[in-house]
Amino acid sequence: MWHYRFYFVCSNLLNLRKAKYHDALNSKSNVIFFVVCIIRHHLFHLFENDRHFSHMSALEKEMAFRTEMGLYYSYFKTIIEAPTFLNGLHLIMNDRLTEYPLVINTLKRFNLYPEVVLASWYRVYSSIMDFFRIPTKMCWSINRGEGLEPVESCEGLGDPAYFYITFVFLLNGVMMSLFYVYGAYLSGSRLGGAVTVLCFFFNHGESTRVMWTPPLRESFSYPFLVLQMLLLTYILSRKPSRNAILALCVSNVVFMLPWQFAQFVLLTQVSRMAKSEQCRNTAISVALGVCFVLMFGNSMLLTSFYASSLISIWVSYTTVTLGGCLAWVVTTVILKFMLAVVLGASDDAHISSLIKSKFTSYKDFDTMMYTCAAEFDFMEVETVLRYIKTLLLPVNVLLVSIIAGRVRLHLQLLAFAVLAVLIMRLKLFLTPHMCLMASLLCSRQLFGWLGEKLKHQAAVLAILSIMAVQGVTNLQYQWGIMGEFSNLPQEELLEWIKENTPQSAVFAGAMPTMASVKLSTGRAIVNHPHYEDAGLRERTKLVYAMYSRKPVEVVKRNLISLQVDYFILEDSWCTRRSRPGCSMPEIWDVEDPQNAGKTPLCMMMSRETRPHFSTVFYNSVYKVLKVPKAARPSR
Repeated sequence: MWHYRFYFVCSNLLNLRKAKYHDALNSKSNVIFFVVCIIRHHLFHLFENDRHFSHMSALEKEMAFRTEMGLYYSYFKTIIEAPTFLNGLHLIMNDRLTEYPLVINTLKRFNLYPEVVLASWYRVYSSIMDFFRIPTKMCWSINRGEGLEPVESCEGLGDPAYFYITFVFLLNGVMMSLFYVYGAYLSGSRLGGAVTVLCFFFNHGESTRVMWTPPLRESFSYPFLVLQMLLLTYILSRKPSRNAILALCVSNVVFMLPWQFAQFVLLTQVSRMAKSEQCRNTAISVALGVCFVLMFGNSMLLTSFYASSLISIWVSYTTVTLGGCLAWVVTTVILKFMLAVVLGASDDAHISSLIKSKFTSYKDFDTMMYTCAAEFDFMEVETVLRYIKTLLLPVNVLLVSIIAGRVRLHLQLLAFAVLAVLIMRLKLFLTPHMCLMASLLCSRQLFGWLGEKLKHQAAVLAILSIMAVQGVTNLQYQWGIMGEFSNLPQEELLEWIKENTPQSAVFAGAMPTMASVKLSTGRAIVNHPHYEDAGLRERTKLVYAMYSRKPVEVVKRNLISLQVDYFILEDSWCTRRSRPGCSMPEIWDVEDPQNAGKTPLCMMMSRETRPHFSTVFYNSVYKVLKVPKAARPSR
């Protein structure tokens, strides 16, 4: 199998004769290649262990890409299955399946450039291999037992899902080599690069989730943030060349294009750019403009705090003094809300509401949809304890106390720390940054007082040894995660939809399920998991009224207005409660207090759907309700 052969090539680096091994490691390119190989294998190993991906059917692989992941992957699938690449590109830029009956440019809305690039590569790769008649995958029949039909499972780059995740993991392997280079550059020592990489490994579960969720936007975007930070650090430390400025501009573009939240990360850097030379500010401003054009005028970019902060710098020539910082902040906030009003944009209004809910008792439907999820809650104490056990937090506290006021790297670290405390999911920015900071343990400039270089390195190795006690335990825990993906109820649902509904059928339901319906059946949906659009949030509220206490007539009118043919009801969405106040009926009580105390409509529909709807399919998890045709306007 191809990925084992790839790993074998990487492993041979370890099996070279001793002299050759040292020669190889003396070459920076070989070190970087070695790091890429190891990381790619590590990620694939974790992913395979968790899902047994190599023994899943094509449908099961698609189902494994849950919620947003399935939505993003569906566009990759659309392009590779289209008659031509340009035809596939036209389909995703004129999409009528994702928010029926609206026609939307999904390349503008969902940051899909990674899928476009990978789909073009897949088509080229497949064409070349077919031309030379070179096999690109191996397939076999898998007996699933329990009276289930056998399924075909395939491995190799010829399998679309394998091709997709392979390049995600390779990109993140390249990212790890960038961490090595960045750590070495910061500390002035190759040992510093090794410290960064080892800290990342020892805290792997807190540093990334790419091994569990490959198609998410951060999987494609974050590696370019590391490159961007490396370039920015280099530029701020000396008079930059024109090529360095151009590279910074390009890195900003490729970081922002795949991810709608990249602008918020770059906002944490703006204070570092306030006193920088005009050409640097021009580069990052040009990068934002390029992204705005390539995203077909995405208003979320132009009305962001990041865009407003750049304008503020140009207008007010802000300095980093206390008064200057205050003026910059005030100007940025005013500009942001002025632009939002002038352009009529409200896509990121829920972000402001989410931040507001963190400091006040404010809550509404949209904020609770976020805050009721654990990853958007405050950072848990267990995360801090894990940082302490691997010495990552103590080392960073020591370093920040030493370098305070001397270097600029810790400014962004503190910003990431605040964000991570407020929203646990954002620890994925904080932890890698702490690993970078740890490289400064090897800085002779900071720790030259320890004595000669050999003594300094011995002290660093001693600290790494203590880190490794818990770090290796963390790695062993991750390697020990064993699972086997199976979702028979959803498989039954998707197969039923493909066999028993017309291609023109329109579906509504829970956002994660809708992504799977679109990906695996090609049917139109009216709502989906990409919650960053104001219009989509309103459509989702209309659909989710099924899980409220509203009268059934109101919910029925909602579905009719959206031209829905089938609603997929899930009891778990009616009864699931992550914590007190966080079941869907309780979330609706905040939005719809006049109906509080009534029996949730979803409970009534789980018992009897007539006369308002008819049940056309059900199993242990899903019930498909048909919306009466006579009531719907003609299409």
